Amino acid sequence: MPALAPSTSLPLFAERVLADPYPAYDALRRTGAAVHLDEYGVWAVARHADIAAVLKAPEIFGSENGIALTALANQDVLAESVFASDGARHSRLRDVLAPHLALRTMRTLVTRIADRADGLVATYTQPGRFDAVALARHMVCDTVMELMGLPSGDRDVLLAGSAAVFDAFGPYGTRYQQALPLASRMAQVLRDTLTRETAEPGSWISAVFAAVDAGRIDEADAIPLVCAYTVAALDTTVLGLADCIVQLARHPRQWQILRGDPLRWSVPAFHEALRLEAPIQGYGRLLTRAADIGGVRLDEGEQVWLLYGSAGRDPHRWGDAADEYNIRRYRNNEHLAFGGGSHLCAGIPLAELQARAVLRALAARCTHLTLDGEPARALNNLLRGYREAWIAVELSPHTCARDTGSSQACRQGAAS
Repeated sequence: MPALAPSTSLPLFAERVLADPYPAYDALRRTGAAVHLDEYGVWAVARHADIAAVLKAPEIFGSENGIALTALANQDVLAESVFASDGARHSRLRDVLAPHLALRTMRTLVTRIADRADGLVATYTQPGRFDAVALARHMVCDTVMELMGLPSGDRDVLLAGSAAVFDAFGPYGTRYQQALPLASRMAQVLRDTLTRETAEPGSWISAVFAAVDAGRIDEADAIPLVCAYTVAALDTTVLGLADCIVQLARHPRQWQILRGDPLRWSVPAFHEALRLEAPIQGYGRLLTRAADIGGVRLDEGEQVWLLYGSAGRDPHRWGDAADEYNIRRYRNNEHLAFGGGSHLCAGIPLAELQARAVLRALAARCTHLTLDGEPARALNNLLRGYREAWIAVELSPHTCARDTGSSQACRQGAAS
């Protein structure tokens, strides 16, 4: 490390920082474009513009052997996965399910997703209070497991394993050690249960095996690819959607704006929550050659840690009100919570579709949302979100027409 390069002893993955990382992010943004984290031997990149530039240069800042903070995770857990690959291999793996996640495919799912959201929202809100995390988890798990063709009996194993994978991306320690068996258990369950014979016709899993049979990918890539897309599709959308509901409950004026025109504001409300509280707070990259980040010179073989959670609060990108939740914020979908460049999340249309359906169903049924106690955080090395978040609701006297046998009124404009 150059003698004059900025560095810090900040324990980025300590529980107190994970619980409230934003003061640390602010300090890192003020310190430099790239700040060496002495405890972890990695360079923190905390400014929006610098992170965006790194994401656009995968030929310099590679994913292979660089997205996690330990050699074991990079070389044994993630090696050659779609997460940890670049160039032609990454494109080949990503292209297998790209048609199933495309916007045109999502349009064919609108009615099915809207019906599911209507039913779940009606059930969860009827008592007058509900757990936003439980609602989001139910919605996302049902959707993803159906589309993937995953057995419903494996839900708990997959949820625990998904969160554990993200914990395993972090530094060696107690949280990391506890995560590895759970992540391994999920991978083993998928290997034991997913075969060509058990794959549901038309499911994402059947598409993966079809790609193997067509010679587009290797047999050894099949289950890791299913695992990667399962991990990517579950926790991030669950946490982002639950936090969006919490933000709307915290900000009644924002909720009333959304209720006034849910067709227009549901997706911006979701993206504003992702900007403010990125479900994935950070990710690694490995330098394949020497490079400069904002005047800080880094050598080949060094690792950077891209702080998506910091980018969403960077006042140089979002202004002096960067810490505020505002669904009318201009171009708030340009946050980096979904990554960027060649690794931009392929599941954005599906996440948006589910968020839109749930928020519209809530808007149709509930005149007011308020917090029923302070939400409880779930700590994770990478993920940021709630373990539970109870919301009190005031039901509209003109609740969703679905309650009397039709969901059409709750889905007006859903296909737009």
